[in-house]
Order: sequence, then C-alpha cells, then structure tokens
Amino acid sequence: MTLFSRRPRWAITAGAALLIGAAGSASAATTLRFAHFWPGGSAINEQVFQPWAEAVEKQSNGKLQVQIFPSQTLSKADQSYKATVNGLADITATAQGYTARCFPLTQIVELPGVSRSAPQGSCIAQKLYENNSDFAKEYRDSHVLFMFTTGQGFINTRETPVRKPEDLDGLRIRRPTAVVGEMLTSLGAQSVGMPAPQAYQAMQRGVIDGTTLPWEGMKTFRLNELAHYHTQMPLYTLTFVATMNKQAYERLPDDLKQVIDDNSGMKWANKAGEVFAAEDAAGRKQAQGPEHTIFDIDEPLDDPDWGPPLKKATEGYLEELEARGRPARQVYEQAMALSEDCAAG
Repeated sequence: MTLFSRRPRWAITAGAALLIGAAGSASAATTLRFAHFWPGGSAINEQVFQPWAEAVEKQSNGKLQVQIFPSQTLSKADQSYKATVNGLADITATAQGYTARCFPLTQIVELPGVSRSAPQGSCIAQKLYENNSDFAKEYRDSHVLFMFTTGQGFINTRETPVRKPEDLDGLRIRRPTAVVGEMLTSLGAQSVGMPAPQAYQAMQRGVIDGTTLPWEGMKTFRLNELAHYHTQMPLYTLTFVATMNKQAYERLPDDLKQVIDDNSGMKWANKAGEVFAAEDAAGRKQAQGPEHTIFDIDEPLDDPDWGPPLKKATEGYLEELEARGRPARQVYEQAMALSEDCAAG
C-alpha cells in the first residue's frame, strides 16, 4: 500500500490527475506535489496549506490538484527548498535558514527587535519581498507564493532555569539557523543546528539541554512535554517561504498561472501569520501549571544583561553581510521601518 492510497485528510488529490507536463487535453488535471515538514495534523497544515490547496483547486475548476506531503515524507526539512528547485517537489513551505547561506538578507528579519508577532513578521517579510529587489533576488531560482514568519522564538530548557546569559554557559541549545546560532554563542551557549522535527528526540536523549522555538513550535512538536523552563526573551523570528518550482509554474497555461497568482502574496502571508499567532497563544496556555516556569524578558535589547551581547551579534551579522557586498544595513533599516507599518498586524 502506498503512502497516499488511503487518501488521508491532508492529502488533496484526484485519482485521474496527471503530473505536470503529462496532460495534453484541457480536461486533464495537473497535480502539484506540495512538500513541507509540519505534521499532517498541525494547525499550519490544516489551516494554511490545506485551505490554500482547496482554494487553488476550486478556482481552477479542478484543473489544478494539490497533493500534500507533510512530515518530511517527500523531502527532509533541510532539503525542501533544493528539492523544489530541482523538481522533486512542485511546491514547498520551509524555513530559509535550513538552506544555509542562501538567504542572508531574508534572515535579517530574524534579528531581535525586528518583529514582535507572527502577523507582523509575515507582513514585514512579504513587503520586503515585494518592494526590495535585492531581497527578492535571493529567490530567483524559484517562484515565490508567499512569505511568513513565526512569532518570537525564545529559549526552552529541560532542567536548567535560564534567567541571565550566564545561566546558558555550556548548555547545548538547539538553534534553527546559523544566524540564531550566532546569537546563542554570543550569550554563552553551545548552539546545535537541527530542524525543529528533530528537537524532541534530541532533547529526550540528552543530546541537547534545550531548544529555541516560539510557543507554536513547542506545541506543534510536543516539546512542552520535555521542557520545563521557558525564558520568553524575544531572541529571533524564524522566516519561511512557500514557493514553487519555476518550471512547473512556467509550464502552466495562462489561466492556471492566474490561479496561482491570485493565491499568492499578502493575503496568504496574513493568513499564515494569524494561524501562527493563535498557535503561539495555545502553546503558552499549554505550558501553564506547576511543572512549567516561565521567565518573561519583554525588552531584551534594553536589558542590561541580555542587551549588549544581542546588539553585538546583530551588528556583527550586518557587518559580515556588508563585507560580502550585500546591502544589509539598507534592508535592516527598511525592515525596521516596515515593523512600524506592519505593527497593526
């Protein structure tokens, strides 16, 4: 029995659908394979990706079918973007930071102080993509559908309470991207790179002492079961992109390209941001109780203990990109200006 023979709830497909390029008649459907790493039962899959697929299918009158592969079933999280560029998948939703050094300007949105919430961060990232050619150029090998972000990511540990940076000394903390890793290193931790789906097993086995994740990720990947201390110190915002294989898009007839275009951009960036925000609230609620301790540090950049190393790491990242000829300062300033414009989100 194949993975999709029972047509699970998250797999939206048509039995007579053909792969892209195989259909020669107007009545044949084109199947788009959509790969991502979130669980099939997650809110992100059920409330963002599945509705997106349904909207595309409905507007195309069934000419486009979307087959969703969650939980890394088509490609691993850190290979999803390349798998889509290379045509293994037609569409992916993934974290840019999982593809190291390919999206340095995008990852400026990750820096502390840029965004306070998933709706705000999603708005910032989408507007940067739409209005900054250097930012958009990072995606020249794929066809972007929409950008989105998590809410604020912070430090979650299993056994060690972290109130000040010195409490991180020697702790092995999972980081999602190299940019966040630099932040952790500046605070004294040992950063360990891995995608979110691997963090539960790593913490359970004692490979790591804690993880950086927003409340949404703690809930989605069940890490509230293991982590008992949560230092809600806005450390980063993780960026994501939903994007399509360029050739798969270009092979579509004009009317079906229009369907994809109509289901791209800020509308879906906003939708994703709203779902992440709701999941952040649910994740924090899940961590209430005597087995959990939450330390709130609302303004880390102004905090005498946390502020200096975070500011130093931010400046170091911008200087590194500028030394490589990237307009980092300009993108950072634009992101901070958009932070105000997007604050209502």
